[in-house]
Amino acid sequence: MSSDGYYDNIPVSLRILGLQTKALRELAGLTQRQLGDKAGFSESLIGSVECGRRPLKEDLALKLEEVFKVPGVFMSVIEEQLKEPHPVWFQPYADAEAEAVALSAYDAHLVKGLLQTEAYARAVHIEYHPALDDDEIEHRVTARLSRQKLLTRVPTASLSFILEEAVLRRPIGGPEVLREQLHRLLEIGRMRHVQIQVMPTGCSSHAGLAGPFTLVEPPDREMCAYLEVQNTGRLLTDRRTVSTIARRYGILQSQALNPKESAEFIQKLAMEDR
Repeated sequence: MSSDGYYDNIPVSLRILGLQTKALRELAGLTQRQLGDKAGFSESLIGSVECGRRPLKEDLALKLEEVFKVPGVFMSVIEEQLKEPHPVWFQPYADAEAEAVALSAYDAHLVKGLLQTEAYARAVHIEYHPALDDDEIEHRVTARLSRQKLLTRVPTASLSFILEEAVLRRPIGGPEVLREQLHRLLEIGRMRHVQIQVMPTGCSSHAGLAGPFTLVEPPDREMCAYLEVQNTGRLLTDRRTVSTIARRYGILQSQALNPKESAEFIQKLAMEDR
């Protein structure tokens, strides 16, 4: 496990596939390099799969089944993974988010998925590159919207969001989609357990320059932090690392507009002609 607790959040399915691969390899009396040579893949990839750091893709799975003479053993697990609503790398965070008693998020590029309208979420996925097919877009939009049960769940979770002003001005999906999204933020911000703040572009002091993050507090565990970039997510559990990020969030809250000022700012943006 790394010092930030990263390997604590390897999905169970990846652990199982990794252990299966290692057990079958050792049973066959092969080293990782020898298995890689037989399957036509690198030794490092075999090692990463066995450790659960890399998902087992279909092409390698089929080769491993051929080498070990175990048809269907790996593909059956992969097929089950494809039925999951979220990508493998995102699932640990999605699980933590669903049961959170408190969540705080700072976002600099997009409106947080928990706050997105259906039209905004669809526009985000339409803009994805390389392009997604229509079925995949609908699958991802449905999965994203399903997470919003956290907003109305009983018992309620304490939710706090800080959004960069640029996020609220970027017309993803077009002016009408953005306007609807702004009104949705105002609606959510009126919930008693939700706080939404705006970080003005003109603010000269900024504690969030290291990038976006989310803090999640599960019911029976210590707070963790989630970082995401380029389809890679890390759920951090190291107490010192999480504490540092939590302090940054506290400073951001003091630097951003307060909730009342933020609501007025969003309302003004929603009324602008675009």
